Amino acid sequence: MFDFLQGYDVLGAFWTTVKLTVFSAVGSLVWGTLLAAMRVSPVPLMRGFGTAYVNIVRNIPLTVIIIFTSLGLADIFGVTLGASDFKVQGFRLAILGLSAYTAAFVCEAIRSGINTVPVGQAEAARAIGLNFSQTLRLIVLPQAFRAVIGPLANVMIALTKNTTVAAAISVAEAAALMKTMIENEAQTLAIGAVFAFGFVVLTLPTGLFLGWLAKRLAVKR
Repeated sequence: MFDFLQGYDVLGAFWTTVKLTVFSAVGSLVWGTLLAAMRVSPVPLMRGFGTAYVNIVRNIPLTVIIIFTSLGLADIFGVTLGASDFKVQGFRLAILGLSAYTAAFVCEAIRSGINTVPVGQAEAARAIGLNFSQTLRLIVLPQAFRAVIGPLANVMIALTKNTTVAAAISVAEAAALMKTMIENEAQTLAIGAVFAFGFVVLTLPTGLFLGWLAKRLAVKR
């Protein structure tokens, strides 16, 4: 029944998708947190940069960003991210593009969490001598993260599905292999069903776990 899978490294393709998701999730979480800090910063220049970045990047199609990282950064500016092999270079550039794009949505999720923290707590922190960065790091962000686990879970699930765009720059992830198989095999529906099931296996447990975690760590007010 699944003879059409022979000769194709389906598990390897999904493993590439998993690695793209994990590395991009870490990158977007770090950059998105910094952007959220900029957006609530008392420094106008930082607020302006954070606002402009989020509003511009999240309104650009992800495909455009991914292709720019390949054709723009690599081909025009020679940015290779330390990779000499073309496949490794494409993989790293895909992570860069996915992280830059997803960080805009992570930023907005975290900023909404920051807005749930009572203003009085920040005022109390300033009253005992903490500066803005200390207040944000020690008081505000720990509560904000607990409040937005659910929204961040949705962003991470969307990121998993968005990794399919990396096929545009020849990264050998699941969507790229599916395209190759459809071109070579006469089993379009079966191939589509296999890859759809694969993405459900990747995203459903993630959503369930993070949903449980959100309830477990919810801030009681």
